[in-house]
Amino acid sequence: MRQRLLTVILLALALALIAAVVLVPRLTPARVLSGYVEGEALYLASPVSGAVASLKVQRGDRVNAGQALFAIDPAQVGAARGQAAAEVATAQAQAADARQGQRPVELAVYDANIAAAEARARDAEAVLNRVRPLVRQGIYAPARLDDAKASFDAAQAQVTAARRQREAAALGARQDQIRAADSRVVQAEAGLAAAQARMGDIAPVAPSAARVEDVFFQAGEWATANQPILALLPDDRIKLRFFVPEREVSAYGPGRTVRFSCDGCAAGLTAQITYVSPRPEFTPPVIYSREARDRLVYLVEARPSVLLNPGQPVDVVPLGAGR
Repeated sequence: MRQRLLTVILLALALALIAAVVLVPRLTPARVLSGYVEGEALYLASPVSGAVASLKVQRGDRVNAGQALFAIDPAQVGAARGQAAAEVATAQAQAADARQGQRPVELAVYDANIAAAEARARDAEAVLNRVRPLVRQGIYAPARLDDAKASFDAAQAQVTAARRQREAAALGARQDQIRAADSRVVQAEAGLAAAQARMGDIAPVAPSAARVEDVFFQAGEWATANQPILALLPDDRIKLRFFVPEREVSAYGPGRTVRFSCDGCAAGLTAQITYVSPRPEFTPPVIYSREARDRLVYLVEARPSVLLNPGQPVDVVPLGAGR
């Protein structure tokens, strides 16, 4: 009787052990990596102060790339652009004037210089003609003739120089002035380009598909320069952030795909890893649990294949699990 009872007990223990080996792994939840969804907002502002002339979106709206968002009153920037355009026109006119050479009134100065130089040359020639025969007669010393010749040659050189200056002015050969005028044109055009760019800056468009996360100013309100008017949450700046134990991080790298799940989400979601932190950290409080406490982990970021809401907790299937 005792042997039979012992046999039954051993058989029951064996069945219990088999059940534990078979059923316990199935009842134990699969290990997952804890994480959450994060979105990096993009803040759009105006480079100049002004009243919000129009607001074309509201909080929660979906916008496409290139869609208008808001506009600041263009009066101030428009005036600056008009002034820059006027400066360009003035500089271009000055450059064209420099290439035309001297006007007849201005050339009269050169003509007067030529006339004066020619008069001095005639006087020097008359002196030379008087001195030459007197030197031959021995009345003047030969040195007197040399001085008269030198004066005549100098006067002739002055005539030649005055005529060349007049020709250069008539041909507009004022290269230094032309180069300076061209530089002013380039400078004025750069100012105009900057003013035109600011016209676009006060009426920005969405750089990519996004959701309007928040609106800080309404139409008619005054916004100071560089203060955000609204915040966008671009689709390409929503990502998963999860943490991988130090002993497993070598399996994770940019470009690899992970599977994840979240409450209320469809099954079979995936995300592509874009970043793996090079530095370890202890488990952040946001994912703290008894199983993860005091664990050395690495931050991993991945871009999900679907749009999610920032702040959602996610469970990432470790690479190699279930494969």
